[in-house]
Amino acid sequence: MITGITGQDGAYLAAELLPLGYTVYGLTRRRSDNSLARLNLLGIAEHKSLVLVDGDITDLGSITRVLEDVKPTEVYNLAAQSFVGASWQQPLYTSLATGLGALNVFEAVRIKCPGARVYQASSSEMFGNSTSPMQNETTPFNPSSPYAVAKVFAHHMAVNYRRSFGMGISCGILFNHESPLRGIEFVTRKITHTVAKIVHGQADKLVLGNLDAKRDWGHARDYAHAMYLMVQHPLPEDYVIATGITVSVGEFCQLAFDCVGLNASFYVESAAALQRPADVGHLCGDATKAAQRLGWKPTTTLAQLVEEMVKADLELVRKQ
Repeated sequence: MITGITGQDGAYLAAELLPLGYTVYGLTRRRSDNSLARLNLLGIAEHKSLVLVDGDITDLGSITRVLEDVKPTEVYNLAAQSFVGASWQQPLYTSLATGLGALNVFEAVRIKCPGARVYQASSSEMFGNSTSPMQNETTPFNPSSPYAVAKVFAHHMAVNYRRSFGMGISCGILFNHESPLRGIEFVTRKITHTVAKIVHGQADKLVLGNLDAKRDWGHARDYAHAMYLMVQHPLPEDYVIATGITVSVGEFCQLAFDCVGLNASFYVESAAALQRPADVGHLCGDATKAAQRLGWKPTTTLAQLVEEMVKADLELVRKQ
């Protein structure tokens, strides 16, 4: 079972599991043609082994009933209010969906299928403005947004359930991971989509917040594979998943404009209104543990990721 299956990560994870012979149950709170867009883009929305079920992780009774019916052997909890910027406008909902929602999943698994292996989607945002140049599994958390605080709560509850009840819960502390399936509200997709609009004459500038914020960006497809590997490993643990390479938002912009032969400095502006109340300046992950124990490593470079996103948005805007 995958919660959040209609999101970027859920779609890539389903695409990873279905060819392996899994029956994948995808939990959806509400369903529409638009909500299935990512599954359609990956060509799996109509797969015979994909079953969409109604449920809400903010409702323990709902999740418990679903688990009683499905009896999954693996549970991947990817559902959350995952946009950091929006968490400042919706701190209570973010805490409910991202924090308490995860706890509901753990408790429902404990009650209905305690032998199931569980993946919890933790986040590099939990590190906040870390004093460590690179962050690994032992780096202290210093959350700097309501989203990050909620993720820290969910992470610690996952560890607590693992230690207290012997449950097979692994946490993936994933650094930023992007793709053409990323939501338009996220900065990377905003960049590539606006580049496409500029090329097609539908925009003349790209307005962003903090251009100096540095992140470790990888491809969501690679990171979905890491989720699968964690759940298959006999010992449930926590793993940082990252590329170990950090670039600024401004540098990401230039990579995107390079794909279409334009100079980003002519089009990119920074606006104070788009700055967050508290921003994380630098994140860079050390995925040594994942490489050594899971055999995981990223297969897509940042340049390849940006080019894939720009090409997809050029085609999308052309069709529109």
